[in-house]
Amino acid sequence: MTHWFHRNPLKATAPVSFNYYGVVTGPSASKICNDLRSSELFTDLSCNPEMMKNAADSYFSLLQGFINSLDESTQESKLRYIQNFKWTDTLQGQVPSAQQDAVFELISMGFNVALWHTKYASRLAGKENITEDEAKEVHRSLKIAAGIFKHLKESHIPKLITPAEKGRDLESRLIEAYVIQCQAEAQEVTIARAIELKHAPGLIAALAYETANFYQKADHTLSSLEPAYSAKWRKYLHLKMCFYTAYAYCYHGETLLASDKCGEAIRSLQEAEKLYAKAEALCKEYGETKGPGPTVKPSGHLFFRKLGNLVKNTLEKCQRENGFIYFQKIPTEAPQLELKANYGLVEPIPFEFPPTSAQWTPETLAAFDLTKRPKDDSTKPKPEEEVKPVKEPDIKPQKDTGCYIS
Repeated sequence: MTHWFHRNPLKATAPVSFNYYGVVTGPSASKICNDLRSSELFTDLSCNPEMMKNAADSYFSLLQGFINSLDESTQESKLRYIQNFKWTDTLQGQVPSAQQDAVFELISMGFNVALWHTKYASRLAGKENITEDEAKEVHRSLKIAAGIFKHLKESHIPKLITPAEKGRDLESRLIEAYVIQCQAEAQEVTIARAIELKHAPGLIAALAYETANFYQKADHTLSSLEPAYSAKWRKYLHLKMCFYTAYAYCYHGETLLASDKCGEAIRSLQEAEKLYAKAEALCKEYGETKGPGPTVKPSGHLFFRKLGNLVKNTLEKCQRENGFIYFQKIPTEAPQLELKANYGLVEPIPFEFPPTSAQWTPETLAAFDLTKRPKDDSTKPKPEEEVKPVKEPDIKPQKDTGCYIS
């Protein structure tokens, strides 16, 4: 498969000690704080989705006690605003956002887990000889990521007291773009599988057209953001849109040829050729565009080169057949793509945070005595405190199997 995906950097967080001196008055409360510290950073280099889920669920279930009341009423936990959390944003460099709200921490960590799934999928998809099981894992990881992003957007971001600033990760435009991109990339895996199994060209064309539309929609979602930090990401979305529209025209041409519409088939392949050349030019522009995410050369990837050869060979075949058999006139206008896929369309896998940990009891909650909180509130990070970037080992996706979450 050897697919290539653009990836923005992981979010980074300022260290949180969960040391509430004076406030914590019992061993059960102290244990929760210790367990939160040990769960907070997950950097196992042999990490897989199951390990990620176990580590993330452990953290989330403990954090829920800082957010929700234990009696399942609508009332929030008394601890929700005890801690200030700082997180960087994927497009904004190391300038962090900060909120004194455990919901902000839950969302930000969930966002990073979703990003990890996209990066895990990218590493697997970048391998030269990917197995069928690995392809299924790529597909599933991208659908899991889409489900997490969607759940955060619909169910948790609206609960924040302070709305996300424009251009930050939790703003609706950005998170929606992440959802759509995950769906589009999962469909790329579906297309690769359909081609490998030699499914009908009409189905492949329809899937490619739907995937191109996903990329166009994601690009449109980001169109009102500042080009200074969105240009590189948008260039990726645009080139993938051109690439999969070329795919659609290529396989649509095969369908037309099979229906003895050779002249229209040639015109469809000519359109594919034009769009492929445009995608190649965009690959060069992408490589020259500054912005978040590692720079690679997508036009050098096998999946990219294969389409170029396919378009060239299919067009030559159509032209030969027209010269020997059909003698049909080639239309001046490219055929309209009104393709609808009935199979293979990707939906996000529904996601829910785990319930509050059983470690949380009324006695444990009572052991947090907020009346003993220091008046100067030393839990707040100092303004000059830097948020260091996450050291990511997946810059070269075809070789590395590491994972970092912070």
